[in-house]
Amino acid sequence: MRNFRITVSYDGSRYQGWQRIGNGQSIQGKIEAVLSEMTGHKVEIHGAGRTDAGVHARAQVAHFKINTDRTPDDIRAYLNRYLPEDIAVTVCEEADDRFHARLNATGKRYVYRIWNSDTPNVFERKYLCRMEQKLDTVEMQHAADLLIGTHDFKAFCGNKKMKKSTVRTLHTARVERLGDEVRLTFEGTGFLQNMVRILAGTLVEVGQGKRKAQEMTGVLDSLDRVNAGITMPPHGLILDEVYYDATGKEGKTV
Repeated sequence: MRNFRITVSYDGSRYQGWQRIGNGQSIQGKIEAVLSEMTGHKVEIHGAGRTDAGVHARAQVAHFKINTDRTPDDIRAYLNRYLPEDIAVTVCEEADDRFHARLNATGKRYVYRIWNSDTPNVFERKYLCRMEQKLDTVEMQHAADLLIGTHDFKAFCGNKKMKKSTVRTLHTARVERLGDEVRLTFEGTGFLQNMVRILAGTLVEVGQGKRKAQEMTGVLDSLDRVNAGITMPPHGLILDEVYYDATGKEGKTV
């Protein structure tokens, strides 16, 4: 059995998310079905993270072990030939036998995109959350700065029954205005369920004047989801990058 690492881009609009659950449409399930057909045996793939229903990815990473004589280029070509047009494998390479896409990841970058205009963006509407009210991005950045560092992000976790540690390190929380687009970028060691969408929703409320930037510290300290902002819609979110160290072998669970 050989271990392969792939990088996958997908439009998550019509999927229940990355993870295969029951008979629902999932990115994982689609790729596994094609690989199983190619190899003639059941294949299970493991992703770097589980994107929610409707969330997109520019560079999701996954690995799988298969019995094959095909080259990585052959595997990539086969996958792209038979996968639906909203899923694409951009990279396929043979990996060290111990490589694990999730366990070896050292961090991730997510981007949340908001179309801040009263005129719809026709061509990117599936990848932008539209908000007509003008957002104060300067205040949003002041609030975002208070989120950077190692904190307990329990207040920003959508899973009320979370039993594992909710401490994470956020390296970057950037707010940019690019014309009519407001782009939020988050980089960190790992993210809790719905964490990026809740962070984005809380910053949006600051941008709307519904809360003060300095409230972020209190929200963090409260450890209570009720004190954070709304959960933004999934279609504005993209998993933009997954980070590994130079060897791709060392890392921590993210």
